[in-house]
Amino acid sequence: MKRTIIASLFLMIACKEEKKEMKTTDEPKPIKEKVVLNYESNESEEARAWLKKSIVDYFKADIGSEEKNRQKITTKDYFDYKTDATNVEMDVDGSLTEKEFQNKWKSKFDTNKAGIGVGFLISAQDWNTIEVESCELKSSSKDEYIFHVVLKDDGFKAKYPSVIKVVKENGSFLIADVLQDEPK
Repeated sequence: MKRTIIASLFLMIACKEEKKEMKTTDEPKPIKEKVVLNYESNESEEARAWLKKSIVDYFKADIGSEEKNRQKITTKDYFDYKTDATNVEMDVDGSLTEKEFQNKWKSKFDTNKAGIGVGFLISAQDWNTIEVESCELKSSSKDEYIFHVVLKDDGFKAKYPSVIKVVKENGSFLIADVLQDEPK
């Protein structure tokens, strides 16, 4: 009888130790998830820093190279789209009517927020010094980041809110869309 009780105790102790071993093997999984989250937050922070620097550099550059500089920081589709939006109803080669513009781009972009007839990122033709007042991440997915951005020009006492989509293509960040609101 004593041997049966002793054997039962050994079995119970052995089962408890086995459960402890199983728990320790489950712990590394959350650590891997944390690494992924840190990588994603680092990537979005890199995109944010790139966007802020690119905007400031764009407005500091020589106005004569504006189109070339815009091509460097935007996707080809967005560059073509914004060029069309800027030239709607203008007397230049290749300009579109507003209806033609809507029909051409409505499947790829929100044409109601294109900034038709106005410049890239701001609606003003002239500016003193454009600064990024705020640049907050709204959402992100694989290689795509959406930022709520407010640009300001203290010289003209103007603020330019927009939503900017940044994508990562071939290891580089590019602006893929800008939803421009009316300036405040």
